[in-house]
Amino acid sequence: MNGQNDEISLKELIEKGKEWYAYLLSQWKVILLSAVVGAALGLTYSFIKKPVYTAILSFALEDEKSGGLGGALGLASSFGIDLGGGGGSIFTGSNLTELFKSRSMVEQTLLSPVVVDGKTISLAEMYIQNNNWREKWNEQPKLAAIQFLPENKRKYFTRVHDSILGIIYDDLLKNALTVGQRDKKIAIINIDVVSTNELFSKFFCEALANEVSDFYIETKSKKARDNMVILERQTDSIRRELNGAITGVAVANDNTFGLNPALNVRRAPSSRRQVDVQANTAILTELVKQTELAKVTLRKDTPLIQVIDRPILPLAKARLGKIKGLVLGGFLGGFLMVLGLVFRRILHKLT
Repeated sequence: MNGQNDEISLKELIEKGKEWYAYLLSQWKVILLSAVVGAALGLTYSFIKKPVYTAILSFALEDEKSGGLGGALGLASSFGIDLGGGGGSIFTGSNLTELFKSRSMVEQTLLSPVVVDGKTISLAEMYIQNNNWREKWNEQPKLAAIQFLPENKRKYFTRVHDSILGIIYDDLLKNALTVGQRDKKIAIINIDVVSTNELFSKFFCEALANEVSDFYIETKSKKARDNMVILERQTDSIRRELNGAITGVAVANDNTFGLNPALNVRRAPSSRRQVDVQANTAILTELVKQTELAKVTLRKDTPLIQVIDRPILPLAKARLGKIKGLVLGGFLGGFLMVLGLVFRRILHKLT
């Protein structure tokens, strides 16, 4: 009995298939017309669609504190690779890659100056011009006066400035900026910036790398740098005191020149100044030593960020080819028409 049911179901399925095939074949003119229209639209889109340029910058980081190659391998853990060990750095795990995507770093990058057509503008202004926002803003007085000049002070920005930067940031994060490793086994970070403007892709990629590099180095070496600055100030202060003491000894000696040997009390200022010279000399010697050690420590604490590849013009370009647009448009046009015909017939039968 089951065999008969299966055979009947198979026959019905074949019949249904023939029925649908005959129906779609009867509509071949409509389907062909849709395919032609789709192909025309695909070809038109290939002409209108701007090419996309991708700027790629790769770098590696070596921390002298970790010691040569060990530091470079230790960077792997900072980029999400667990090689054992640990540390309390704020840049461990995925924090460093996320730093590139942070709003603070991206906004500082957008305010970086670049030279375009002989004019110095900010990357934010370049982005606005690329997207033709100025043409729309000219109709709105509040937006027409908005400017993003290079090195603008962030604290002077209005709410409108913040809103525009927020829109740019969201768009870059979703559609333009990618930061990560090509291979989890390799501790090399790649920054990819995609844009319809070749120069913007290159400039933004390089400027973002510089901003994050400066912030990373400054943060990692802040304690050692502060310590060195304090020691240098103390050294300069003691050196001034020593110079003053040496001058004081000379003045006191001049005042007691040819003095009666019996009047020893007049020689006291010279003796006190001599003690000051000896004490300051000892202190200065130690401070100079500590300052030099602090400089060595600072060099060890300063991580080395080595750029491996920079974006070089012309950048890699991706665009929808005419043949590809023609074929894809024709296929999508015909496919969508087939789906429309199928749904229309199903609805007709149900009603």
